Amino acid sequence: MNRRRDRPGVLVATLLAAIVLTLIALPPALDGLRPYWVALVLIYWCLETQGLITLGLAFSIGLLLDLLTGSLLGLHALSLVILVYLVTRFRARLRFFPTWQQALSVFALLLNDRIILLWILSLRGDPLPSLGFWLPPIVGTLLWLPVFLLLDRFRGNMRRRAAAR
Repeated sequence: MNRRRDRPGVLVATLLAAIVLTLIALPPALDGLRPYWVALVLIYWCLETQGLITLGLAFSIGLLLDLLTGSLLGLHALSLVILVYLVTRFRARLRFFPTWQQALSVFALLLNDRIILLWILSLRGDPLPSLGFWLPPIVGTLLWLPVFLLLDRFRGNMRRRAAAR
């Protein structure tokens, strides 16, 4: 909540963990189910802190993700900037939704990300993806509650450790 109480190290650690989860190799059968970990972590931090996640930070993280994954430069940057803008814009409403409604909002945000990706693929002239293309937003929605609770617990533990010093 309070910007001074949240240490940037906690944010960096969770974002690095999300990037590592994105880069970990999965079997081909499971690779299509990989959720957009970085987006889930950014949604959490946008909801829980005000002003800590900026559009410039989202753009930088997106460019780093583009470089690390070998995707089209600017693809993740564009999608993360739009995602952070939407979460920041509707933060006051999203924070006080019940859990199931918040998960549906996360689904809409992740689905929006897929639509942006589909738009860019069509601009490049690539063939349309299969129906499996739409599975990661569903998996991300199902993982939203555990991710939210895990990050909330991690954040609380870091605050308690900082207060004990």
